[in-house]
Amino acid sequence: MKHFSILLLIIASVNVCFSQQDAQYTQYMYNTQIINPGYIGSKNALGFGLLYRTQWAGFDGAPNTGTFTFNTPLGLLKRNAIGLSIVNDRIGPSNETGITIDYAYSLLLSGNSRISFGIKGGLSILDVDYTKLNIYDENDWQFAENIDKKVQPQIGAGIYYNDDKLYLGLSVPNFFNSKHYNANNTNNSNEDAIAIERLHYFFIAGYVFDINESIRFKPATMLKWVNGSPFQVDVSANFLFNNKFTLGASYRWDAAISAMAGFQISEQFFLGVGYDFQTTDIQDHSNGSYEFFLKFDLFNNPERILTPRFF
Repeated sequence: MKHFSILLLIIASVNVCFSQQDAQYTQYMYNTQIINPGYIGSKNALGFGLLYRTQWAGFDGAPNTGTFTFNTPLGLLKRNAIGLSIVNDRIGPSNETGITIDYAYSLLLSGNSRISFGIKGGLSILDVDYTKLNIYDENDWQFAENIDKKVQPQIGAGIYYNDDKLYLGLSVPNFFNSKHYNANNTNNSNEDAIAIERLHYFFIAGYVFDINESIRFKPATMLKWVNGSPFQVDVSANFLFNNKFTLGASYRWDAAISAMAGFQISEQFFLGVGYDFQTTDIQDHSNGSYEFFLKFDLFNNPERILTPRFF
């Protein structure tokens, strides 16, 4: 497969050096539910989200990720919220899908601030089709048996605080040491083609500054930590113009520089796009990474539409 051997070497080096196994997102500030179930407790709206990411374009077998989210408040006081998260991650011969139910309970604090406690529970399904690989030795027995619908449980939790300007979140999307496809398999065992996924810890934060009546500025960050590896740090800056257009940029430490743009198509629909330029040697072999995001929110209070929270 074109470029696939280079891709496997890069993935192997990432696994050894950084152990970052969860999918990454450039527009993480709009896709918060995937990593923190507490986020759905902050919304007084029924919402849907769709994201598609193609990473390292130009490689056959490069990572492709799709996500779907749904959430809605419950009850008159809207202190409870429930949602659904689906993540499909494809890389090389592997296809993994995670499906979780999200729940959050919110405590209303002073003013418009609240703190939400969320949990998520579900399962992941892993398939690995070794016939998609260009195997040097077709008689190599370690690739003789595919991995078919390997089911594993998922349980995660998160805390999310927000008011009209500020948000803070801390979460672990999955507490189980689940298994996934290991591109760095060198042992003579099909089972070793599945590696143990470590716990991922996420911290997110952002603040909205009103520059004037037409322009709002939001710096944000996401920190991701995996046991045995250094922090992954993302910092971003987005500008919202006339509550319609969003332009921004982000930097992933020692990994990528990104550009983002968004447009509020209507009162309910928001479309976002992102592009990553890799700052590592992989950029010499790929055309960068692309991301597309569509969000739909149905609000009960019209004033919420006129002054969007911007996160």
